[in-house]
Amino acid sequence: RLRWRCGWAFRMPMATELTRRQLAGWVGAGLLAAAAPAWAGSAPRLAASWRRPDHQHQVGWLRPDPSRGQWQVEVALDVPTRAHGVWTGLSGELYAAARRPGDWLLRWQPGREPLWVWMPPERTLNGHVLLHPEGRVLLTTETDLDTGEGWVTVREAITLLPLKSWPTHGRDPHQLIWDPLHPDRLFVANGGIETRPETGRQKLALDAMDASLVCLDTRRGEVLGQWRLDDARLSLRHLAWSGDRLGVALQAEHDDEAQRHAAPVLALLEPKGLRTVAFDRPLAGYGGDIAGTTEGFAVGCPRAGGVALHHRDGRPRGWVPLPEACALAADAQGRLWMGGHPVAGKGAERLALPGLRLDNHWRLAG
Repeated sequence: RLRWRCGWAFRMPMATELTRRQLAGWVGAGLLAAAAPAWAGSAPRLAASWRRPDHQHQVGWLRPDPSRGQWQVEVALDVPTRAHGVWTGLSGELYAAARRPGDWLLRWQPGREPLWVWMPPERTLNGHVLLHPEGRVLLTTETDLDTGEGWVTVREAITLLPLKSWPTHGRDPHQLIWDPLHPDRLFVANGGIETRPETGRQKLALDAMDASLVCLDTRRGEVLGQWRLDDARLSLRHLAWSGDRLGVALQAEHDDEAQRHAAPVLALLEPKGLRTVAFDRPLAGYGGDIAGTTEGFAVGCPRAGGVALHHRDGRPRGWVPLPEACALAADAQGRLWMGGHPVAGKGAERLALPGLRLDNHWRLAG
């Protein structure tokens, strides 16, 4: 039985309750200078992927420089195509996977030669990687091009060579995450959307979508649980824990534009199954990245232009305007780092990403 636990860029301190006045203060002018001394000494390093003005895609490390009001590229590596998910290793290495349908996987420690692995013709990567907490193996989500079935492949962390694979019992597997209380349990979000090699990212047969959340026993690859939403047109994409709650970021695929625009972007896994939660404004039916905070969940909503904050039980907690907001990361000090795209105007505690278009995800070092 499962135990139930199971651009612009700026940071925002987490509070017990967000009021409209607090939000207005955080997105008002002049707060950056006041806040910078409190966190400049503990400024993080974030692994990320981005696109330069010359359209070259890169992965690397970003570090905020509050004295200059912008992020600095600490070190970067050119990659063949757009990357998606990134992860950091115990020795400072960076792992990255090509955006789906992806054909390359990367392990890179700055100062050393990068290791590239190219996918065989019958498989594609689905954009996400996950390192074992002990650093021994790396997991990737993949699609079998002959059958369309989803797989999780376990790879040796140093060489990236495949060791074994398990079916995800669904199509289009995306992000995967460990159960923090049960290190042998893995959750995988099956997006449920059919694609084909000859049509690339084109979404097919949406009326036959079958998105699901699956829990796997990684000792044997067995299914411990599988859950679906009542609305079959909601694709399950990204995952995050907040305490004993697992949150799932959703992307709506309804034919009707109004229905898609009003669709929820967050679901919670509870003992009775998956439950969608509403927000107090339309979010364009598109949840990008998701982060778990001490208070609940944050969901990046690039098409709605901001970050939706939820309490752990799903109730709305606040809205942070940020153009093209997507990449999220919560640090040990309770700060939420949000990444979007540069625009003209004022911003609270906002640091510019000069010339860079940040991709969907980033990750704090360690």
